[in-house]
Amino acid sequence: MKRALVLGTLIGGGLAVSFVAAGFQQVPPPAPPGQKVAGIEKVKENLYMITGGGGNTAAFITAKGVVVVDTKLAGWGQPILDKIRTVTDKPVTMVINTHTHGDHTGSNEFFGATVETIVQENTKTNMERMDIFKGDKAQFLPKKTYRDKTSVLAGKERIDLYYFGPGHTNGDSFVVFPALHVAHVADMFARKSLPLIDTKNGGSGGAYAQTLAKAVSGIKGVETVITGHSPLATWADFKEYAAFMKDFTDWTKAQHQAGKSAAEAAAAFALPAKYTGYTAGRPGGVQNAIQAVYDELKK
Repeated sequence: MKRALVLGTLIGGGLAVSFVAAGFQQVPPPAPPGQKVAGIEKVKENLYMITGGGGNTAAFITAKGVVVVDTKLAGWGQPILDKIRTVTDKPVTMVINTHTHGDHTGSNEFFGATVETIVQENTKTNMERMDIFKGDKAQFLPKKTYRDKTSVLAGKERIDLYYFGPGHTNGDSFVVFPALHVAHVADMFARKSLPLIDTKNGGSGGAYAQTLAKAVSGIKGVETVITGHSPLATWADFKEYAAFMKDFTDWTKAQHQAGKSAAEAAAAFALPAKYTGYTAGRPGGVQNAIQAVYDELKK
């Protein structure tokens, strides 16, 4: 085993709720130039969120070892492991990747080819096209896949993996820790903003809101949400985000039906005040999300 085993007028809304987990929280000091420094925050007993270097990573300590959900960008394996080592000496025994993007899969290689890696089946297909998994690095591709739902481990350590359809990509997993009432939803809810819809990897503007709605109705008992790139959230936050995306999709379809171009719709877009704390997202994010819906309406 290598190195370590180790968002016109919209309908819907709701008050956004902020959430800060009680208990252990470690804020990293300013990093020297070029040095990778991660942060770690206790989510629930034996479950931690590791920040920095790409998507939020979850580290779940089990009787036999640590389950890592998402491995950040390339070169962040050691910082992840360093933070795990502040809470346990157990080896990393399993990696779950929520989707294909390199800021969530980039350090798979660090944890070695013998660590069990699990993804949704479309995600494995997407990963096979990535340079970091080509040639002799194909050995670091996941060996285990699932289609709609699967579970790993058992009892209080059970982890449920769900796929509800395309959104951010065509292989986004929702990773649920039932005994802890926590879900890692990754970039299906990266932050309170319009999402990146990666159509090259099967993402869908038209289906995004439907997929979120299926997750809201299909996942039970969750209280705390690990997002893709922002602080911990509540299940109420996630439900509000699903409503936000439905409203955005409905508004975009109305703009298309009115004969507006994607550029005209983007220029007309405004966030309603009721979605407290929301932003339009990254530069070009409004255009990206609207275009993704428009392209599907043309088909």
